[in-house]
Amino acid sequence: MTNDDIKALLGEPYYEIEDGLIYCVEAVVTMRRFTKPLVNLTITSPPYNIGKEYERIMSVEAYVQWSIEWIHEVFRLTSDSGAFWLNVGYLEKPGAAKALPIPYLLWDKVPFYFIQEVVWNYAAGVAGRKFFSPRNEKLLWYVKDKDNYTFNLDDVRDPNVKYPHQKKNGKLKCNPNGKNPTDVWQISKVTSGTNRSSVERTSHPAQFPVALIERIVKASSNMGELILDPFLGSGTTAVVALQNQRRFLGFELKKAYCDIAIQRIEQELELRHQTTLFTG
Repeated sequence: MTNDDIKALLGEPYYEIEDGLIYCVEAVVTMRRFTKPLVNLTITSPPYNIGKEYERIMSVEAYVQWSIEWIHEVFRLTSDSGAFWLNVGYLEKPGAAKALPIPYLLWDKVPFYFIQEVVWNYAAGVAGRKFFSPRNEKLLWYVKDKDNYTFNLDDVRDPNVKYPHQKKNGKLKCNPNGKNPTDVWQISKVTSGTNRSSVERTSHPAQFPVALIERIVKASSNMGELILDPFLGSGTTAVVALQNQRRFLGFELKKAYCDIAIQRIEQELELRHQTTLFTG
């Protein structure tokens, strides 16, 4: 589906470039306007219902029902061979749990086929006093067809192999491109603070690190395909899509966050332009 096809359904976007569109809209209502699949991969992190500035707090039951609704819309929009990666953390269930992993509430309530859980282990976070300090979130990897989906393992292999030249019967024991990165990913969080702020940090309070999204984009999509983020936030999904020759479609309710995403995209385009001038 082209930009013009999408605009025919949704109207003029908040932002447009040749390889992508951003709409400053509510995601669920907007996704309902599509009548057929259009995306190859969705990567997103919805509100966790924990009181962030961009959230409307709901009961746990209402939050689960809302999640089911928007994930069903993503399913409708996903191509037959497409995938859905969901990043979620923890929430409190009054009277029952302090830090309940949201995957426990959602994993089996969606129409996708569940491939596996990936644990994102990050270096910084909340310091616990009466509980262990949280240092991970979950990524749930779903596909629409369990027998037909993209998995580009060679594109995301970890080159940090302890014995890269070890052989058995005259043959290398490991893949020359590196090892499988496994289902535990040690990727630093985007941190804030005077002395420890990440280089890629924006004012968004819950920003995806580029390295995290890049691995998903490379593993679960191919060049030229369309990637959706219905909760675009600071725009990391869009930036990584551009960096890897994919197209993007983003929905974000808050204008201030749309503007952050646009600024990052424009910086990426300027960097690409400068690189082109330098090399040729």
